[in-house]
Amino acid sequence: MREDVDERIDLLGSLPFMGMHLACLLTIWTGASLIALFVCLALYGIRMFGITAGYHRYFSHRSYKTSRSFQFVLGWLGAMAAQKGPLWWASHHRSHHRYSDTADDVHSPSVGGFWWSHVGWFLCRKYNETEDSLIRDLTSYPELKLLNRFYVLPPVVLAVFLLALGRFIQIVAPGAHTSAGQMLVWGFFISTVLVYHGTFVVNSLAHIFGRRRFPTKDDSRNNLLIALITFGEGWHNNHHYAPSSERHGFYWWEIDVSHYILKALSWFGLVWDLKDDHGRKAGQGVYIWKVLFTFDSGKQEVQYTRTGVMRRFGWQAP
Repeated sequence: MREDVDERIDLLGSLPFMGMHLACLLTIWTGASLIALFVCLALYGIRMFGITAGYHRYFSHRSYKTSRSFQFVLGWLGAMAAQKGPLWWASHHRSHHRYSDTADDVHSPSVGGFWWSHVGWFLCRKYNETEDSLIRDLTSYPELKLLNRFYVLPPVVLAVFLLALGRFIQIVAPGAHTSAGQMLVWGFFISTVLVYHGTFVVNSLAHIFGRRRFPTKDDSRNNLLIALITFGEGWHNNHHYAPSSERHGFYWWEIDVSHYILKALSWFGLVWDLKDDHGRKAGQGVYIWKVLFTFDSGKQEVQYTRTGVMRRFGWQAP
């Protein structure tokens, strides 16, 4: 049991999370169909991309640039995964990199154990609030602050849409054997739970199992299986070596689906300036594994390091 009362599971606040898991059992009554399975997998992919490319690589590390409108789209896609708001997610992830695998890390398996790093920290009261001091580059956008405050809206809208879609299919294509309840269970509940634990294994198992290419000051590891289910996040030791790099798979055989999608989006001008920092030499400026995140502060790009030192580079913001 956690000694700090704020680190104990908030049973009341955790009811939606627990209910999401229990609701998966409703498939016993709703059954399944090919359409429901397809929607389940499709929404897993869409929302995993929202978490990995949006919440993580963009909001947390600013590893590429995009327009204000597409920035909101990324925030909405990530929020549909029911992992709270983009500002909340980014602030705690930045804290994780600053104190990775130390006593101050929000979800270190080497300090708090597997359960704590996997889901315990997410369900306790201690980390309910957004750490605004770590995301000053994001708090200037009122639409993001609104989305962060009403983070339950995107998943609720998704659930309602799936109910309506299931009912529509049931009416126009009864031979598909798909119902509103079926679409809700498979498209929302089961898909969401899969995204939950697909994301959470990066915090837990990717700091326990796998290989270490770089001698980072933490226990991060590269894990192919985790990379496959998280669209590239399993190359975690690579990421902790070069956190500001948009690309996590450093070699062609390191599958990084989020990178492939972002690269494709860059061809259409939806994203740009994808950072590929893993090739930098240690002697050029800051040691790359120390960089936690970067953002434009108007005229200069600011980089925060693990030691908390702020370094400025004379790069002009677009």
